[in-house]
Amino acid sequence: MKKITLIILTIMSVQLAEAQMTISGVTLPKKVMVGETTLELNGGGVRSKYWMDMYVAGLYLKTKSKEAKKIINENEYTSIKIQIVSSLITSEKMIAAVKEGFDNSTHKNTAAIQKEIDEFIAAFKDEIKKGDIFDIFYVPSKSITMVLKNGKVKAKIEGFEFKKALLGIWLSDNPADKKLKEGLLGGA
Repeated sequence: MKKITLIILTIMSVQLAEAQMTISGVTLPKKVMVGETTLELNGGGVRSKYWMDMYVAGLYLKTKSKEAKKIINENEYTSIKIQIVSSLITSEKMIAAVKEGFDNSTHKNTAAIQKEIDEFIAAFKDEIKKGDIFDIFYVPSKSITMVLKNGKVKAKIEGFEFKKALLGIWLSDNPADKKLKEGLLGGA
């Protein structure tokens, strides 16, 4: 538990400010630390729906990549930062979008990881407000995905298969938003 706490504190406190990216008024740091591992901003973008910006997301990796399948399938440190930019997003809408994302990512084959999906969804049950920040990061040595909301731990989910399905929400062949996928892969 001490190691997990150290990882959380490190990711929260060491967001290096060099050459940041600003998208829809949100500044994404160029690098974040997960424990002692530095992750670099691979790319970022906006999740839009009906021509409105919903959230800004940034994807952080040890080594930049434009290969979605490789990123999904590697057992490597990964982090996604999401900042809510619309007051239209509610907990209910976010949960519905997450469920749809897992269905799309897994071709509706969620049974094997349903328990993990339910744990992830629980991280979004509290009220969501404009400005909320979700940090999601995967630690390969522990095969754990951590979810923080505004710096507070909301979920710890075990499993590499879950991590692959989670990244598939944004990077699969049927992503939540094609332009966001392009941005996360460094093509925005």
